Amino acid sequence: MAAFEYLALDINGREKKGIVEADSHRQVRQNLRDKDLTPLSVKASEKKVGKGIPSLFSGVLRTSLSFNERALLVRQLATLIAAGLPVEEALLAVSKQGNRNAIQSLVLNVRSKVLEGYSLAQGMADYPRAFPALHRSTVAAGESAGHLDLVLARLADFTETQQASISKVKQALVYPIILLVLTLAILGGLLGYVVPDIVEVFADSEQELPWLTVAVINTSDFVVEWGGLFLLLLLLVGLGLIRLFRSPKIEMSFDKKLLGVPVVGKLSLGNNISQFASTLSILTSSGVPLVDAMQISSEVLSNTWLRSLVIDATNRVREGSTLYSALDQSTYFPPMMLHMIASGEASGELDQMLSRVAEHQEADASMILNVLVSLFGPLMLVFMGGAVFTIVMAILLPIINLNQLVL
Repeated sequence: MAAFEYLALDINGREKKGIVEADSHRQVRQNLRDKDLTPLSVKASEKKVGKGIPSLFSGVLRTSLSFNERALLVRQLATLIAAGLPVEEALLAVSKQGNRNAIQSLVLNVRSKVLEGYSLAQGMADYPRAFPALHRSTVAAGESAGHLDLVLARLADFTETQQASISKVKQALVYPIILLVLTLAILGGLLGYVVPDIVEVFADSEQELPWLTVAVINTSDFVVEWGGLFLLLLLLVGLGLIRLFRSPKIEMSFDKKLLGVPVVGKLSLGNNISQFASTLSILTSSGVPLVDAMQISSEVLSNTWLRSLVIDATNRVREGSTLYSALDQSTYFPPMMLHMIASGEASGELDQMLSRVAEHQEADASMILNVLVSLFGPLMLVFMGGAVFTIVMAILLPIINLNQLVL
């Protein structure tokens, strides 16, 4: 069976649309007529990509899920399967809970693959944008071991933890971004509208203006005459840098230097190691072989230099090295992490040690981020106050000098 999207009219002439499962377009139309609906259009919920079309376009046509949607979907699926429902019935129930037609279509198409005899992981493989390699490999391992409910529950916990971490970072950055935008807007308004009107007061005066006033007037003239062009130039430079950093060599070189920057480098390293350790932990605990787990975990690293180091470590593990010695040769991973990994390998509790490493690194990264955010607010206020004070003093100094001349 496949999923079909339909548009129909009810007996009152109102349009109704939705998604149903059927074997063919004809069956969908018949089912709609049985429900006193007049079908207007029926189409497959997902267009298949034909041969010869580049894979780039096939990725665009596939449905993607946000962190919130993926976490909710996996949690619902884990709960239903743990309650004893077969996979196909659990997928059908989850599809009815979807708040978007695209999600309903995605789940129903995965269910269609399961009804055809494929595994759940194979059904998810048709949607790499919705279900990353981490989810597919974990589900495949759970199906092989016969513990799909436990694996899905663990995967749901992991996804919800990721979602909470991302939400925490976004919330922490909201206030500094708003403050920065307001600061730039206030300075732009003062220099573009207030200062030019006040300058007219001194235009007819023959007195020599203080250097601070001259500097503010020149800055105001630049903002009025060239402000728009300057912003456009900054935008073009930004787009050029984005295009430049798409080069793998340049991006890797930048990421390597970023790790050496004080505070920022430690924050980036902590976030990346936390993601790597938590992903590796859930994969190994689900029964995925260590080499495959390391290869999948390397994909979650945003820093390309660290990703290359993990890939090199993966090759060393494939050749027979331990995880501890393979990561130790990179010199970028913290000693505490390496010793915990060595302890986990020796005791047979590697997944638990990796989970503790992830929690420790995430706590350190969160502390650094909170300190930066707490400092950024007062610094922006000081900067804004200093800029406004400079403009006010630039306006008052000629007036004070004029009063002294009169006296």
